[in-house]
Amino acid sequence: MTKNTLIPYEILKISGTNRTHVNDLVSVEEPLEISIEQTINGVSTVQIVAITMRTPGADEELAIGFLYTEGIIQGNQDVEKVLASEANLSESNMEHQGVTVVLKETVNVNLKQLERNFYTTSSCGVCGKASIDAVKLACPIIIPQKKWKISPETIMTFPSKLRNAQLNFEYSGGIHAAALFDLSGECKYIKEDVGRHNAVDKLIGFALNEGLIPCFDYVLVLSGRASFELVQKASMAGIRMICAIGAPSSLAIDLAEEYDITLVGFLKENRFNVYCAPERMGL
Repeated sequence: MTKNTLIPYEILKISGTNRTHVNDLVSVEEPLEISIEQTINGVSTVQIVAITMRTPGADEELAIGFLYTEGIIQGNQDVEKVLASEANLSESNMEHQGVTVVLKETVNVNLKQLERNFYTTSSCGVCGKASIDAVKLACPIIIPQKKWKISPETIMTFPSKLRNAQLNFEYSGGIHAAALFDLSGECKYIKEDVGRHNAVDKLIGFALNEGLIPCFDYVLVLSGRASFELVQKASMAGIRMICAIGAPSSLAIDLAEEYDITLVGFLKENRFNVYCAPERMGL
């Protein structure tokens, strides 16, 4: 259990005819403001990129991962430093944390494009063929042609290993996870958050900081469903296989197929569905 990620609530628990007041642990959800600071011709400008609801912890990794998967930065080489702050949301007076990513002076972000990124990631997400084309242009990684193989039997061990690695889920049952598994089937790195997208951004931000990008030889395992946005983020990190406990969306399948990403859905300990590129399982 990580500090400040869980909070106790008194609840009424009903089981059959029994009524019991108990203390229950709930996953924390709080706003995080992500900003960038850039200096052009000696003039510094701070721009808010997004306000995301997340579970506290790994905020710097979340910010870096978000900026990278949205194509705003190309990697750690664009970042001078990361600053944390606290403020109030003006309309609600809600206290929240902020992270400002200070870019190096050699990096120039298009603020107009940044506003469009803010709009699309703050609403229901982007969709459609034009979005797929935009992601394809933004991806900075050259994908190798090789196809490694991992057995279906190994893949079916992922759900139990993921659950065992989810420390906060054990207490609250209300948090998503994103994990990188190696090709031997071991869970190497995991991040949790109330937001599916945030969990992936935290994981990719961690991978950037650790020099793991591109993640060609890792499998991304998701505790929930696979959406277009999550496949998009995985493609930016060079991930070649995604295994989701839940269902994929139609656009997630389209994007995975276009990027030759093996996409697995409805993963259980004895079965799963393969939607794209089964060759990586020798099938």
